[in-house]
Amino acid sequence: MNAKKFTLADALKYLTLLIGVFVVLFPPYVVIVNSFKADAEFNTASTMALPKSFFNFENFKVVFERGGLLSGFGNTLIIICVALVFNIMFGTMVAYVLGRFNFRMKKAVFGLYLFATVIPSITTQVATFGIIKSLGLYNTMGAPIILYIGADVIQIILYLQFIRNIPVDLDENAMVEGASLFRIYRSIIFPLLTPATSTLIILKSISIYNDMYTPYLYMPKQSLGVVTTVLMRFQGINIANWNLISAAILLILLPTVVLYFFLQKYIFEGVASGAVK
Repeated sequence: MNAKKFTLADALKYLTLLIGVFVVLFPPYVVIVNSFKADAEFNTASTMALPKSFFNFENFKVVFERGGLLSGFGNTLIIICVALVFNIMFGTMVAYVLGRFNFRMKKAVFGLYLFATVIPSITTQVATFGIIKSLGLYNTMGAPIILYIGADVIQIILYLQFIRNIPVDLDENAMVEGASLFRIYRSIIFPLLTPATSTLIILKSISIYNDMYTPYLYMPKQSLGVVTTVLMRFQGINIANWNLISAAILLILLPTVVLYFFLQKYIFEGVASGAVK
């Protein structure tokens, strides 16, 4: 077989790919090398230089002790678990109603859900903040939980794509056997939505885990810090401990990297099979 001739287009293609790899890998490299540097070394050496030792774990110790990162992980886990439970319940039930029943104003209800997804959240922050304060949820974990449940309705759209592929005959056969609508939802619909639920758990967990704006705005209390707001404890008005921030970023980054590494197959399969065409 004749070898393919290397053209200018191929050179540009590989050059573009190399630039893309550099852009993606350069920030993690800077974070990793600086997380192992002491204060004196960080202030004197180049930001891109390798540390004197990769066994200097003093920064990580300070992050846990002074920054309260362990407490941040605990608060984040509680918020994620509670929000996911209600997201799954809310998403599956609404999708079951919209996907299986015909009623007046059905299209209007679904249209309102879609309309809510295109409204920039920043434009409604004043009203949202007022509602949260009036409910007495400010400076409590209830504030971000309520917002993660109600402000993002992507779970409804995701579940609808799956529920429309479930044969209606299953519902009719169950009704013939005397099953109620709730029994059909609990025993037939909900178990068959497991692939969508897996996708939702992964996507929502990563989204909540990486969100800093909502916890910072609605939970300023120190004891309610999450993993993202912990980073701000190492930054003052005029100075920032970037080596400590790098160590905290590395620790915060590890769970999402591990989760994505082991579950990337389910992420791609779930998004592809539930995509809105």
